[in-house]
Amino acid sequence: MREHITLISGAAGEIGHALIERLSDESAAPVATIDLQPLEEKVRRRVKRAYTGSILDRSLLEQIQAEYAVDRVYHLAALLSTRSEFTPMTAHDVNVTGTLNLLEFAMAQAHSHGRPVMFFYPSSIAAYGVPADVGERALKEYEYNTPTTMYGCNKLYCEHLGRYYAENYKQLDAESHAGRVDFRALRFPGLISALTIPSGGTSDYAPEMIHAAAKNEPYACFVRPDTRIPFMAMPDAVDAIMALTAADADQLGQRVYNVSAFNPSAEEIRDLVADAFPGAQVSFEPDTRRQAIVDSWPRAIDDSAARADWGLSPRLGLKPCFEQYLIPNIAELYR
Repeated sequence: MREHITLISGAAGEIGHALIERLSDESAAPVATIDLQPLEEKVRRRVKRAYTGSILDRSLLEQIQAEYAVDRVYHLAALLSTRSEFTPMTAHDVNVTGTLNLLEFAMAQAHSHGRPVMFFYPSSIAAYGVPADVGERALKEYEYNTPTTMYGCNKLYCEHLGRYYAENYKQLDAESHAGRVDFRALRFPGLISALTIPSGGTSDYAPEMIHAAAKNEPYACFVRPDTRIPFMAMPDAVDAIMALTAADADQLGQRVYNVSAFNPSAEEIRDLVADAFPGAQVSFEPDTRRQAIVDSWPRAIDDSAARADWGLSPRLGLKPCFEQYLIPNIAELYR
């Protein structure tokens, strides 16, 4: 009889590390992981099995299928927004075909061991495509789903794939497959972490300001001072994943939920950084193309459904996020 486990793809990243820690502490089911990169040894010790490989490798997924009964999939592996614009075909392969492979895997697992497989998917505010006249209004999940980036297109399509696998998979088949995959997704805003170095992402201007100031280096921000998008601290993002995936299915009124914590302007972020680092040298030199991408995202999102259905309640507002979490931890990196 196969052992029941939880599977995390893209586990070598910060969210993956945090989930491994939380799940190994709180869950009865052991965790297996799949990632192109080997796990750090201290993380590796917490998992049952760490597969090094690609979600595009169907033979690897078939191996996992044969060895374990998977009850939950946390699908974190993705090619992120900036790189996706440079390599759209590769982005589609990783972000769409990879997700499709794992949805098929989850469906096969559900059929094999006879109980639903919960499938968590991290979506993004990049799934929106917002015209300029929307202004500051907080948008619901179903509004302006017309993304302008490859990454956003990938995310929106995978939300629809998740609904299809959960509710309409092979709907002309003699056997009903509805309910075998329990798809749940969060549309994350810009995620800010104190533990990872910014990698040039489209929303990374916030942590980049702090890192530059902590190193006493000048920083030219690539968006206008009045640019405003929603953000969330990484610890709150992990809390949201845990809360959504722990909720009973009958509590959930939808499959995709907005989550957010605060939505400062770039100028407000600069002011917080300057308060913490009086010598900070932050200027604004907007990059026309990157600015256009950020301008296509909402200035605020309505996360009332998440708060009502499963109790979203971020702990870190704007000032606590910067003053208690980001600035002290990032400053420590450069001492």
